[in-house]
Amino acid sequence: MFVKTGKVQIFMRADTHVSFHVPADQPKAKCTFTQVLAAFSVSLGSLVVGFSSAYTSPALVSMTDGNVTSFLVTEQSGSWVGGIMPLAGLAGGIAGGPLIEYLGRRNTILATAVPFIISWLLIACAVNIVMVLAGRALAGFCVGIASLALPVYLGETIQPEVRGTLGLLPTAFGNVGILLCFTAGTYMNWSMLAFLGAVLPVPFLILMFLIPETPRWYVSRKMEDNARKALVWLRGKQADVDPELKGLVRSQVDDDRQATTNQISELFKRNNLKPLSISLGLMFFQQFSGINAVIFYTVSIFKDAGSTIDNNLCTIIVGLVNFIATFMATVLIDRLGRKVLLYISDVAMIMTLFTLGGFFYCKESGMNITQIGWLPLASFVIYVVGFSLGFGPIPWLMMGEILPAKIRGTAASVATAFNWTCTFIVTKTYQDMIDSIGAHGAFWLFGVVCFIGLFFVIFYVPETQGKSLEDIERKMMGRVRRMSSLANIKPLSFNM
Repeated sequence: MFVKTGKVQIFMRADTHVSFHVPADQPKAKCTFTQVLAAFSVSLGSLVVGFSSAYTSPALVSMTDGNVTSFLVTEQSGSWVGGIMPLAGLAGGIAGGPLIEYLGRRNTILATAVPFIISWLLIACAVNIVMVLAGRALAGFCVGIASLALPVYLGETIQPEVRGTLGLLPTAFGNVGILLCFTAGTYMNWSMLAFLGAVLPVPFLILMFLIPETPRWYVSRKMEDNARKALVWLRGKQADVDPELKGLVRSQVDDDRQATTNQISELFKRNNLKPLSISLGLMFFQQFSGINAVIFYTVSIFKDAGSTIDNNLCTIIVGLVNFIATFMATVLIDRLGRKVLLYISDVAMIMTLFTLGGFFYCKESGMNITQIGWLPLASFVIYVVGFSLGFGPIPWLMMGEILPAKIRGTAASVATAFNWTCTFIVTKTYQDMIDSIGAHGAFWLFGVVCFIGLFFVIFYVPETQGKSLEDIERKMMGRVRRMSSLANIKPLSFNM
């Protein structure tokens, strides 16, 4: 390959990776309206996911009220209303990997919209607990698929300079969904709240028809003309998309040459195992920080705490703070980087979880806590801010960044399924933990997990701020390609 950099001419093989200094007079890539539209469209799907995740917190209050519900909802069946969604999300996460490879990222996301509507109508019109559980299971399956496909789509369509900011939009919209559910749940019973849930996927369904498939998926299917059209749509008609397209083609050539028929065995190769283990680790510490126990049972926790502030008001405040904090993260992530936000997130959660544990320990010991009735709300606010700044959005963002392209679908499926497995364990066993070790023990246990997670971030998690997906992959996998093994690859020449 013949490359010109200023007055210096270099001859190199096509597979040799060299970082060139970009001249100062070369304009920086601009974030286009179409990229924002693409991020906004898929993020509406995340709003539906957030609404689905938060539904049980306000809904179970009216659902277990015999005066509101025509059928019996026991404490045990109520726990399944909360627990079956992450269990179905596990199945959705497993199915999502093959789907995004064969149907495409966009089509897979689009395919969840109608089932989401059906799931909410099943719940809203339920005449027995089976219909509620069926609706929650279908919603959970769609949530599992969407939570995998959304970060992959954004990771493959948004340019590196704004991938952090726009890549956090799904998390921000997910928190909008949580806030909307908490607020509406104050005024609506479980059935009316489900009807509201059925309306939310409609604008998401409409906008998904407007955006293209990812260029990387088109290239993987040898549809380079479609990939070029998608890049022009995303980068703008005036943008020179040839260098990016050639980079995608070159990366696909490498992936095709190294690909095997057994994708599962590929996951356990040494070079792929490192990014996969980092993604799994981030998912583990995200869920075992206890966040979904907090989101699913927010109203119950404040009720048990005996807070002097109205329970529903506390829930709305937590949802509002969650929403604001995520937008703070979108502003900071491309300035401070991923690791700094993870540090801040972890320390905030450690401090508040141990504080909450101390509060519940004093309450259960019979101490007078009326003077500190504000403490649970204050701790929850700081805890949610901490989580939303780092461990909430970043594991999903980095899943789309650090997983190698040739195993991205399969690896993302494994990571998403693992995340939902952890979610199910935390949400389904939370009440059992309360019964066995008390609320204080549960919060202290989550705090210990967060403390261990801090060291995981320090020693294992890489910084991906401002790097292209190809640069991240090369750094994660190391120099594994030997030049002699690529001697027969046809060079791809381009000018810089």
